[in-house]
Amino acid sequence: MKKVLMPLVMVAILALIPFLGVQYAGLSYLFGVIIPYTAIVVLLAGFLLRLTDWLRRPVPFRIPTTCGQEKSLDWIKYDRLESPAHFWEAAVRVLSEVLFFRSLFRNTRAELHKDANLAYGSHKWLWLGGLAFHWSLLVIVLRHSRFFFVMVPGFTDFLDHADGFLDVTLPAFYITDALVLAAITFLVFRRLNDAKMRLISLQTDYFPLFLIAAIVVVGVLMRYVVRLDIMPVKDQMLRLVNFSFDDPGEIGTLFYVHLFLVSVLAIYFPFSKLMHAGAIFLSPTRNLSNNSRQKRHVNPWNAVIKFRTYSEYEDDYREKMKKANLPIEKQ
Repeated sequence: MKKVLMPLVMVAILALIPFLGVQYAGLSYLFGVIIPYTAIVVLLAGFLLRLTDWLRRPVPFRIPTTCGQEKSLDWIKYDRLESPAHFWEAAVRVLSEVLFFRSLFRNTRAELHKDANLAYGSHKWLWLGGLAFHWSLLVIVLRHSRFFFVMVPGFTDFLDHADGFLDVTLPAFYITDALVLAAITFLVFRRLNDAKMRLISLQTDYFPLFLIAAIVVVGVLMRYVVRLDIMPVKDQMLRLVNFSFDDPGEIGTLFYVHLFLVSVLAIYFPFSKLMHAGAIFLSPTRNLSNNSRQKRHVNPWNAVIKFRTYSEYEDDYREKMKKANLPIEKQ
């Protein structure tokens, strides 16, 4: 349980730091200006450095993961997504992974029964939980874009109304708030319930889940419980977007907790497993077309080899071949 409790305690301490700093030490400028700017710089610099490092790694051969018919003869139908032969087919394959988690949808679960028989079964709950988690986060982030524009973009209004169409509370209840918390709960208990997952899980697997959950919980509290005034929040966000270093206005303490946890997530992002968000686009097992039968791919690391033709070989060993009564082409 140490692997679970330690990340949980760390997130609780991180949430307590800005609360005490703003409430009792008056450090609103530190948590409202300096730390957010630092987090953005670390996020962008770290993200670019990781991507640059990956892009520098040469991939001389075609190594896409395939499970379909490769393109060969024209009269043989090939699988365009499972074994893409062109760039645009590989691009569609990557987008299907990013948007719909195709590989996870086809994931199967293996169980060893007491009679030593290995059974395979469908495992769609993981796909559904992952899809709900990522899509809910995306909608929440896009909804928050209203704080960074003077005029609210049209797509933000659309998402706002679509997300709160139930309209069962005042202010309107957002479905994604409940979905993302339910998905996080499912992903955590999945690791705790499965003995194999519990064994291989590390503290770094639980920490981002707890951190994102804390961000969402604080946001929910500000919307439905404390009822924070959003106008000072939007003013401060516009100052940050316009690179203003003015003192933040009078904003509730929970806002600084929320902003600090988001800043921690931004700083943590480039150095963690969360970088799979960028790595998926650079994965050679996904983004390469499977055209080894159409084009020869030569490894640039290989040393240049001087090949001899058979006539050259025969010129070197003709006399010895004659003595051994071996057939020769030229007398």
